[in-house]
Amino acid sequence: MKNLPENSSLVVMGVAGCGKSSLGQRCAEALGLPLLEGDDFHSESNVTKMRSGTPLSDDDRAAWLEALATQLQAHPQGVVLTCSALKQRYRERLRAAAPGLRFVFLDLTQDQARARVAARPAHLFPVSLVASQFAALEDPRFEPGVLRLDATQPLKDLGSAVVRWVRSAPAPATLESRS
Repeated sequence: MKNLPENSSLVVMGVAGCGKSSLGQRCAEALGLPLLEGDDFHSESNVTKMRSGTPLSDDDRAAWLEALATQLQAHPQGVVLTCSALKQRYRERLRAAAPGLRFVFLDLTQDQARARVAARPAHLFPVSLVASQFAALEDPRFEPGVLRLDATQPLKDLGSAVVRWVRSAPAPATLESRS
C-alpha cells in the first residue's frame, strides 16, 4: 500500500453502467490494493436471472452480499471492491464486515446508464434491468464515508479524486465509535 491510512478499503458503487469496474481498477492500481469485482461472486442462478432480464430480489442478493463481506474480511490490509450496493442495508452489511469502509458513489442519470449498458452487449446485465436498479437505489450521499462523483467525468479525474480522498480523509467512524 502506498502511504494509506488505516481502513483503506473502499467500495466503488452505483447502478449498472456507471463505470464501477473501470474506476475500481484505476483506484486499485493507484492505491496499491487488490481489486475484487463484485459480479464475480454472483451465483450461477443470479447470473442466469440477470442475463434473462429478471431483476434480483433481496433474497437473491443475500448470499452474494455475504460472499462480499467475507472477501472484505479476508483483506484487512485494504481492498477495492466493485459492487452496486444499491440499498442502505446492503452497505451496512458490508460496513459491518469492514469497519471504516468507504464508498465511492458513481452518480449518473437513468438515460446515461441505459446508453452505457447498451454499448456493452456482451455484459451479463441487459438494458432492460437499468430501470430496476434506479428503483432499488437508495441515495448514499448522507451516509458516513461516502464520496459522490459524477460518473460522466473523465476516468482520470475520477481516479485522482478518489485517491486524494482516501489519502486525506479519515476513515468513517465505526458503529461502536458513533454510539
